[in-house]
Amino acid sequence: MPEPALILFAHGARDPEWAKPVQAVATQLRMRFPERKVEVAFLEFLSPTLPDLVASLVQSCANSASRIDILPFFIAQGGHLRKELPEMLATLQQHYPHTAFRLLPPLGELPEVQVAMAGAIAGLVSH
Repeated sequence: MPEPALILFAHGARDPEWAKPVQAVATQLRMRFPERKVEVAFLEFLSPTLPDLVASLVQSCANSASRIDILPFFIAQGGHLRKELPEMLATLQQHYPHTAFRLLPPLGELPEVQVAMAGAIAGLVSH
């Protein structure tokens, strides 16, 4: 069975430059996990959208059951993660019943990410 795909799910913005940090993290993850597909999807403004990316990933693994991990690249849970994302996932699960979707916690809610952010900020303000 292939390694689960990982989707970094970000909000998106009208300016494509906004996506550069998310893409940089995806690139680093691809280097760490070369056997795993690591992709970025967006809620709005940029492409691919989550449904479009999931369709592509499922099609590329057409003959086997698969799992897709989705990591919200958000600081915290707001309306998008509490309402829209669960609705999207329910629809995706209906369309792809042989694919398991695992929703990971929002990036900003991970204690190690909070420590890293505080460290980076402390480094900026202590000079």
